[in-house]
Formats: sequence, structure tokens, C-alpha cells
Amino acid sequence: MREVVQLTEDWSLRHDESQLPAQVPGCVHTDLLTAGLIPDPFLGVNEPEVAWVGRRAWTYVRDVAATDTAEEGHERTDLVFDGLDTAATVTLDGRELGRTRNMHRRHRFDVTGHHGPLKVDFASAYDEAASVRALTGERPNVYPEPFQYIRKMASSFGWDWGPTLVTAGIWRPVRLERWSTARLADVRPLVTVEGGTGRVEVRVEVERTEAGTDRSLTVRATVAGVEAHAAVDGTRAVLTLDVPDVSLWWPRGYGAQPLYDLEVVLAEDGAGAEPLDSWQRRIGFRNVELDRSEDEHGTGFTFVVNGVRVFVRGVNWIPDDVFPSRITPERYRTRLRQTADAGVDLVRIWGGGIYEDDAFYDVCDELGLMVWQDFLFACAAYPEEQPLRGEVEAEARDNVVRLMPHPSLVLWNGNNENLWGFRDWDWEPALAGDSWGGGYYLDLLPRVVAELDPTRPYTAGSPWSGSWDHHPNDPAHGTHHSWEVWNRRDYAEYRDSVPRFVSEFGWQAPPAMATLRRALPGERLAPDSPGMLHHQKAEDGNGKLNRGLERHFVPPEDDFDRWHYLTQVVQARAIAAGIEHWRSRWPVCAGTIVWQINDCWPVSSWAAIDGDGRLKPLYHELRRVYADRLLTLQPGTDGPGTDGPVLAVVNQAAEPWQAPVTLRRMRADGTEVARLVLDAAVDPRSVHRRSVPEELVPDERSGKEFLVADCGGLRALHLPVPDKDFAYPVPRYDVAVESPVGGDAGSVEVVVTAHTLVRDLLLQADRLGPDAVCDSGLSTLLPGEQARLRVTGAAEAGANAVRAALYCVEPA
Repeated sequence: MREVVQLTEDWSLRHDESQLPAQVPGCVHTDLLTAGLIPDPFLGVNEPEVAWVGRRAWTYVRDVAATDTAEEGHERTDLVFDGLDTAATVTLDGRELGRTRNMHRRHRFDVTGHHGPLKVDFASAYDEAASVRALTGERPNVYPEPFQYIRKMASSFGWDWGPTLVTAGIWRPVRLERWSTARLADVRPLVTVEGGTGRVEVRVEVERTEAGTDRSLTVRATVAGVEAHAAVDGTRAVLTLDVPDVSLWWPRGYGAQPLYDLEVVLAEDGAGAEPLDSWQRRIGFRNVELDRSEDEHGTGFTFVVNGVRVFVRGVNWIPDDVFPSRITPERYRTRLRQTADAGVDLVRIWGGGIYEDDAFYDVCDELGLMVWQDFLFACAAYPEEQPLRGEVEAEARDNVVRLMPHPSLVLWNGNNENLWGFRDWDWEPALAGDSWGGGYYLDLLPRVVAELDPTRPYTAGSPWSGSWDHHPNDPAHGTHHSWEVWNRRDYAEYRDSVPRFVSEFGWQAPPAMATLRRALPGERLAPDSPGMLHHQKAEDGNGKLNRGLERHFVPPEDDFDRWHYLTQVVQARAIAAGIEHWRSRWPVCAGTIVWQINDCWPVSSWAAIDGDGRLKPLYHELRRVYADRLLTLQPGTDGPGTDGPVLAVVNQAAEPWQAPVTLRRMRADGTEVARLVLDAAVDPRSVHRRSVPEELVPDERSGKEFLVADCGGLRALHLPVPDKDFAYPVPRYDVAVESPVGGDAGSVEVVVTAHTLVRDLLLQADRLGPDAVCDSGLSTLLPGEQARLRVTGAAEAGANAVRAALYCVEPA
């Protein structure tokens, strides 16, 4: 049987003339941080002080003892690296084993009979990129960094939300594998369902030793009590298992997520033969299709899972740490649990990051989070010549095979924004016929997916209209990235179009106050203070934040706390405006993927969960707008013959919704002008829209009227004028702090009783203590209404402290 010896201990990192203890998996930056040789680049303006780390060569060393490689009855010993970051030369006892130039691949070296000093020399990623660029020539890029010339996490080189911290190191596990006769090189389970019967077609690739070349081998596979056997023909075998009455795997919100253990065992032919190797994974039975049919609205882009059409409630995912070797399985579970609790059913892994660890996909399998996996190309023209082309194909094959057992994986996507960039960002004339990546996205990658994983759809890019017959980012065709609104417009303009599928859109806000105080110690915080500006990586990011705020509110003067609150309000409102509009237009629009759920360090960004893991108001707003049932009031008209706002009742649940909706036309002082109760019967997975009756439409000219809709605990508001033009009263409310029912000693209940209209009330719990958390975000109370907010981690907080942490919209 194959034996494994982990090589995670006793590594050293050579630094100048000395050696430091090294952690494997890890990277140079984290080892230098542990040794106290560099400042924390996440704090203050330290980041530039460690830029030198990414421009140097580094060496990892450890000894491989004779006992580690002793065959002891095994014919072969392999040294296996699951991830080397990135350009490395590997030697054992002075013998060069090989050279690598790809962070996203596994590497295997035959070290049979060898032991002694093991050395991994890492070249600077900048030097490796320069050598490749010298071979291929220049290519356009949206950032002044050379990430398209090296198969490395692009965001290591910085992004408009991330620092430039160019890593090197053994970032995933390394081990010795000892084996004889043959081993399982690749196992590819093709899982489908038909008529209640699950089928697993297991395709096996075997590697043999020289002595095992002519030996007869068999493979056995088992799942759910069904077993199949096959002889190995040379180095290949195919087994088919039909499992009757399988339980289907569903996305969250559509059903359960049953997982089945699949085991594959390789042995020599003959009764009683001991196994040579084995492989185990969990699989789920489900079918996934992508409906890209043409219709009267353009070209669709709708996920169909087990025959059910799905409106995707998605988020984009970036690496959760700029040093990804620090991300533990527990951290993945925490972040993905938060994601699922926000009502999300799909996570898109963005193409400037990494193929995540198996622990990520394991949690998605369990939680019913569908995964859209980008191949790792983003925002640049990528050369297609060697040495990159061979690396790209090997990387794609490696990761398709590794990830395909996961039922949560529903889509392979060729790239992020490169087809759009080629056509629209002046790349095409600059390239003058040079390669730019189109051959990857439109030829190589779809061929790899069709060969290795034909059970899943592939799309060439995001955005992508489906063909060059349409603009790559045409909202009427395929996927669409909506960035003009954030960059140049008011968020109300999300409502100006109905894309078929919005795979990126977002709005910025700063992180939580406690995150800022930790990351910027001692700084007098202001929107333009040195640390705040350094932790704002977007081009004109603060300018866009301020312009977005000014369209709705009078900018606060020299009041950072108020600015911080209002920018977070605008972020939450902006995302809600887009999602509510697009959800109300199902099935024409079939999904939204918010940019972004997470951050990789403390920064002002589009994230809903900040770099310290704290929840922004946007997170709680996602919980509301991504819930199965949504009530929304859409401004404007709903076609010829209608006028005024539109009520949309969205039901994504599997059951019908008989929804009595109470509409009230209100004045700012709390007076009710008119009331009407409407019965809205909404079928499962559908939307009911109707124009608001004329007598309920608020008077836009007065600036004192608004419309509120209530249904089963859900609420929607419509103000016909911007907040700065609305006659808000001075907010008055009482605050009480009570012990929670059940006597939870670690939490308190905050009771807010409104005496006036209180708009977008927010309790910023982290102001009570860095670990304090509130269970809700923005809420609006009418006079006489009460809100109960549960706060954990601040059991000693009194009413005065809580009141100081409460914010709401105030009159201009």
C-alpha cells in the first residue's frame, strides 16, 4: 500500500547569512513576521517597507533522512509538492530534481534511493516575469505590475482592494510517497442522474513502476453500497456504478445536500491481493445545465439544477488573506457559514486569486453553496506562447481533475474581463495581432473541460455575451459587469437596465470602526488621513465614495464618525437597489453576483465582511434582499399606461405565497395620508408586480411624503426625493438595555422605541467593544414602533454607551 511521510517540520529559511525557522505550508513574509524582521504590512503605512521581500531570491532547506526515503519493500519514492510559489529550483543532495514556474500546480519528483539536504530555491517573481516578458513581448494590463507573465496569484501584485505583497514559499503541503507496482495517478468521477438513478462513471489513470509494467491490475469502486470492478488496460480503467433511488444534492434553499462516500481501490489481480493504493472523496448526485437560449430579450444565462431554474443569489470571492497559506479549514468554514447565512447560494471564485483548498469546496458541498470557478486570468492580455502555454494547460488539467468530485462546483469560467478588455480597453490595436489569451478562453480551456469534466458547463469569460456578434459586456446577452454606476453614476441608475445575469457589481464603504482602529493605531481618523488613504486602493476611491454620498446626503464637515456611517449606508442602499430591481425582473434577469463578500486585509472596499472578519451593514442588507421572500417598491413606471412606483413581491421559495400587503402613504411627521391592503398571490419561484394605486403615490413636490409597504414582517420604503431634500424630523427615540430571554450572560438586548420617523437606524456594536456583534443592520422605524437588537460580546454595556453607538439619518 502507498505510504505517505509528511515533510512539514524542520524547515529553515535562509535570510542573508543566517537561517530562520520556516513554517511549511507558509511563505517568506509570514516567516519574517514571526521572526520580527519586518513590520506588519497590514498596519498603518507599513506595506511599502516590505516591498523588498518580493524582489529577492529565497531558499528553503531541510534534511531528508535516509529513513524517510527507505523503500522498505517499496519500489518507488516520490517527492510531492502540492504548491510551490512560484519560480523554484528543487534539489536533493545536490541533485537537481526539477524547476517550477506555476503556483497553481502540483509537482512530483522521483527521488527513489536519494536522501540528504533538500533545498528549494525561489527566484523573485519579478525576475521570473521579466524573463518571460523578454521572450513573449509586452502585453497590455490594467495595473503596472507584471502578473500576466507568471502563473501566480495575480492579486499578490496588488489590486484595487489589495496590497502589493509578492509572496514566495512552499504554500501548500509537501510529502514523500512510497509505493510499488502502481499508484492511482488521477481519478475522475463523472456524476449524473437520470430518472432517480445516479450514475458514477469513474475514469482512472494509473502510473506504474518499471517492475509493475506487465502486472495485471484491477480497480474496485464503491458508493452507496454499489460496487464495480474493472481491469486496468495499460494505465487506464473505466468503472460505472448505477445507484438506484439516490437523494439529490440541491443548492441551499432548494433542498438538502446529501453526500455519498466514493472509494476507489487499486490492487493486483488475484484473490486476496493487498491494495496498492486507494482514493476517497464525497460526491453528490445532481445535474447542472446552463440555459443560454435566445429569446425576445436577447440571450439568456440561467442555471438549471436538477431541472429547476434558479435565480442566483451570489457573491464574488477573493483570497481571504493576501498570504493564503494562513487560511485554515476553520477560517474557510467561518467565512462560508457567514456567506450562507446571508442568503447566498453561489460563490464565484474570481480569476485573480487561487484555486482554493479542498477544504473550501468541502464546506460548499455541505452548505449547498454553488461554486462558479474562474480559471485564473484577470484584467490583462496573457501571452499564449511558451513557456506559459504548457503551464496553462497543465494547470487547467490538474485543477479540473482535483475539483470535479465536488457537487457544489457548477461552472467553469475562462477568465475575468479579458474578452471585454480586448474589445473595449484599447488592447486590440496595441496588440497588433499578438496573442492575448483568446486562444485559452475560446479553444484550449473549453477543450480541457470537455475532455475531463463534460458534466459541467463552461463559459469563456465574465462578462461574455456568448459570441463576438455582440459586445462582450452587452447586458442583453449572457453575463454583464455593471461598473459604470459605481465609477460615474448614482446607484439609482442600476434600475435603468435589466441585464440577463449580473456577475459583477458593487459599491464601496470603509471597514468597521474597530477594524480601522486596529489597522491604523494612533491615527486621527479622517477620510483623507494618511492611513485611510493608504488603505484605499481604488482609483479615486474616496472621490467616488464622496460623490455617491453627496447625491443623497449633505456631506458632514469634519465628522469622521458621521462620514463613516453614511458611506456604509450608501453602500448597503446601492447594493439593495440593484438586487431588488433585478430580482423583481426574474426570469429575464437570472442572477446577481455581488462584488464582493470578503477582504484579504483591512481596507476600504466593496466587501460585506471586512478584513478583520467584521460584518458591515451591507452584510445584513444582503440577508434581507437575498431572502427567499422579498418585498420591494420600485420607482418609476412599469410600462405603458402606468405611472408612479411599482410594488414587486418576490417569492423564491418552493411554496406559494399568499401575501396581504399593507401600503401606507405617510408624512414625515408620522401622519398617515392613505392606506390600502392588497392581496398578492405569488406562485413558487416567481414575481408579482403591480403599479401602486394613484391615491397611495407620495407627493414628490412636497418633500414630506413617503410610501411604506409591509407584509409578514417584511418592509419596503419609497421616498420620491433624495434624503437631503426630504423633511426628516429630528430623530427621537428611547434606548433600553435588557437581559435577553434565556439569560445568555454574554449578550444583551437593546430595545429602541421610536417617537418619530427613524430612518436607517444602525447599532455599530464594535464601538462597544472590538468583539461585540449585533444581530441586525439598518432598520427604519415609524413613530411608536420598537426594535429589539441582540448584541453579543458587550454584556456590560449600558444605555448611554449603546446610545453613543447608535446612528440614524438626520435632517439636512
